Amino acid sequence: MKVLLLGCNGQVGWELQRSLACLGELTALDHDSREHVADFSRPEEVAETVRRLRPDVVVNAAAHTAVDKAEREEDFARTLNATTPGAVARAAHELGALMVHYSTDYVFDGSGSRPWAEGDATGPLSAYGRTKLEGEQQVAQHCPNHLIFRTSWVYAARGGNFAKTMLRLAQERDRLTVIDDQFGAPTGAELLADVTAHAVRATLADRSKAGLYHVVASGETHWHGYAQFVLQQAEAAGLPLKASSRDVDAVPTSAFPTPARRPHNSRLDTLKLQHTFGLVLPPWQAGVARMLRETL
Repeated sequence: MKVLLLGCNGQVGWELQRSLACLGELTALDHDSREHVADFSRPEEVAETVRRLRPDVVVNAAAHTAVDKAEREEDFARTLNATTPGAVARAAHELGALMVHYSTDYVFDGSGSRPWAEGDATGPLSAYGRTKLEGEQQVAQHCPNHLIFRTSWVYAARGGNFAKTMLRLAQERDRLTVIDDQFGAPTGAELLADVTAHAVRATLADRSKAGLYHVVASGETHWHGYAQFVLQQAEAAGLPLKASSRDVDAVPTSAFPTPARRPHNSRLDTLKLQHTFGLVLPPWQAGVARMLRETL
């Protein structure tokens, strides 16, 4: 079996290189790959790469993820998040391939407190959310044999993330101020990659499993609670900090105005995924603690 991974050097793409390798012959490309075009600003050329390589599975981990920047360059974000995924989906369908694509909680308006289910009405608040929703629609329209995974609050040991930022600030400052009215579940790129590999194998064996799924770690928190947990882990590990977990002040979203509106409720219901693929999703604390042990 041949697997094509696009966006291989991002947080999720890096972990996918590991998890997908056991499925077959893996070709991993990023925007600066030289032998094959995988630059998502060039939709038809990326689609031609898919046709030329003729994979059995196409996994797209490429995206425009700079949420605030997308407000200033929505057309460019649309190209990366919707137009090119749509072109890739058409090429995948021509080949009879399974396509995997990643989306976000930002497709919802963030109202209420109930976890969002796959069939709930969407209502993105930002350019990023709008273009990611359009990407979902493009993939579903042009490649019926697809897996679309919505996730949230993604982190990885590789690269920057919220936890690392909190640790850096806690070493520099006596007190921290963190938002406490946005709720979700920190979800590791490692978990997403492992779920993807499992779901791909299962869907290749049974195409009725294709479709849209929510994938996040279990449990919930807010950014303030997330920050406190990170600092508690650092304290237990003996990392010297100026600000302890008790020195984190809680504030509303309005205290940190940004160009893009963030959803207050990023909870995602994962029952469909768990039932379809026979999976148990670990608590968010387990993944964050493991990532911190690797990086502290």
